[in-house]
Amino acid sequence: MSRILTETVLLYRNALRKTGQSLVRGWMVMLAVVGFGALLMLASQFASSLGMIGGFLLGAVNALLVGATLSLIEQSLNHARALTFRDVYSSVGHYFWAVIGVGFILWLPLMALDLTMQTNPYGQLISYAVFLLIFLLLNPAPEIIYQVRHDSPLEVLKTSYEFVLENWIEWFLPFALILIPLILSPTGFRTFFSLSSRVGRGAGLDFSQLLVLPFTILGGWLDYAGIPSSISWYLGLLLTPPLAVAMLLFRGHLFASLHGVSRRQRRFVSPFK
Repeated sequence: MSRILTETVLLYRNALRKTGQSLVRGWMVMLAVVGFGALLMLASQFASSLGMIGGFLLGAVNALLVGATLSLIEQSLNHARALTFRDVYSSVGHYFWAVIGVGFILWLPLMALDLTMQTNPYGQLISYAVFLLIFLLLNPAPEIIYQVRHDSPLEVLKTSYEFVLENWIEWFLPFALILIPLILSPTGFRTFFSLSSRVGRGAGLDFSQLLVLPFTILGGWLDYAGIPSSISWYLGLLLTPPLAVAMLLFRGHLFASLHGVSRRQRRFVSPFK
């Protein structure tokens, strides 16, 4: 048991060390996500008056921004040099169709779920359960898109499902730890289920949720530290971009360490075996 704990700590320590190095190289990504967020807000205002066409337009803009963000995270993970504005510009268009494909596969069944649950007295509870399941099983979909070779969106979903079954403890433990202050708050479980349902709906490929999730986590920690809400809100806005990028980088390095390597194989190569 102690050996497994030691190996797990080593796994996270290596991922954190690499995250720090990638964060230094990829500091430009923090500025990019702020700019992308502003673009999404403008697109939302423009699309709000266009009805269904606006919804499709907003979905395309979201896929463009998520794909560009994943491309920048990939470069921060793999490149030895610091990123520049040229890298941000060239990232636009990357992984666009992969994000669109996954979103389209989920769109039809989730739309059917929304329609059928409207008249069900337990509809909200069932919807939360479904979205939580999607949140869990498709959580590593962003990393699979830019790290794993795949020929179709269905392969992304299949690989995500298999990865979670094999590595669910190592993958979700860091996330569970940073959620502790949020869960312990008076409305913690309600906030968690609401948040996971929104993130689950887009399989982690909704750009706004890439920012809302760390902002909510920051709010939980700041409240836990006793910082007044009038101050914590501004601190949250300031610290959300670096935390969002750090979380994506950590996920990327952790996924790279876990994917394709079983627990037995990691134990075999571990210096603590």
